[in-house]
Amino acid sequence: HQYQISQARFQSQADVMIGVMSGTFVQRGEPAITDKWKRAEAAIKGGLDIVFELPLPYVIQSASAFAHGGVQALKLAGCDFISFGSECGNLENLMEIAETSINPDHLKEMMKEGLSYPKAYSLLTSSMAPNDILAVSYLKEIEGTHIKPVMIERIGSYHDETIHELASATAIRRALVNHESLQNTTPMESQLKKWHVTMDQYYPYIRTSLLMTPPSVLSSYFMFSEGIENHLIHAAQNCSSWNTFLLQATTYRYTASRIRRCLVAMMLQITKQQIASLPEMNTLRVLAFNDNGRQWMHDHKEDVPIASRFAAVPKPWRDIELKAAYLYASVLPEEIRNQLIRDEITGA
Repeated sequence: HQYQISQARFQSQADVMIGVMSGTFVQRGEPAITDKWKRAEAAIKGGLDIVFELPLPYVIQSASAFAHGGVQALKLAGCDFISFGSECGNLENLMEIAETSINPDHLKEMMKEGLSYPKAYSLLTSSMAPNDILAVSYLKEIEGTHIKPVMIERIGSYHDETIHELASATAIRRALVNHESLQNTTPMESQLKKWHVTMDQYYPYIRTSLLMTPPSVLSSYFMFSEGIENHLIHAAQNCSSWNTFLLQATTYRYTASRIRRCLVAMMLQITKQQIASLPEMNTLRVLAFNDNGRQWMHDHKEDVPIASRFAAVPKPWRDIELKAAYLYASVLPEEIRNQLIRDEITGA
């Protein structure tokens, strides 16, 4: 991300760099490796001027909804550019795909079935990487707006597990689990060695919830559809560990990311009805800023709706974020747990 920030600033010549960041959980359906306050602080040190939080209901959805929330935040901030990573590195081809009526969430599956688009798919060789799917989603969302795309070609693979200077999140998480060195990979190395959160820490709660909750209740939760609740119950009955559960539950129909997102919604007990009744997102919650960001917020306080206090976030959105904070912190020692809850309510 530090590389992307520097490249985006150079290409756009922007006066202010704004980041829209996932909070307690991330789009792959996992808990953030460490808390959002430390990650936001690291992003500021890495070159951003302001970090706003992407509300959790957008975070735990697939690419199109995730992109919708992110672009909505940029619109509220009045941004002129959007920067995103790309594996293919060809903006023209990504824009060509974005101009079709295809839902980006289904691109990978449709390509496996042999569907192709001229030019674009010849470059992508019948596969589409996660950043490119998100890129198409972003491009669809900015159609008809003044926001211009700034594409940064990704160095290394999203799924690369090799530790190096531009290591992927997958590689860093794997290195943490295996107690390998993170030297020169992240400015948060010392923090991650103190504590970090992984999905397997929640598995006792996940398994118990799946086995004790009626399928009719599970099906009411956000992200649950197509009978996935019965599939997950069956896997929970057979598997005593998170890794074996995810391996057994993952199929062509139910991807690992989809399963993890469903489970986050279940743990938070967020229902479809609750999401459907949410008001429009019209407030930006600030997580961190530097002097340049402070001046920008002062200059735009009349036209950009910024919540500098948790109480200023509209209650329906605030309730979800507080539940997420409680869930996220529940697997940590009591002292850290209490501090994270205080940070959520008061701001770090």
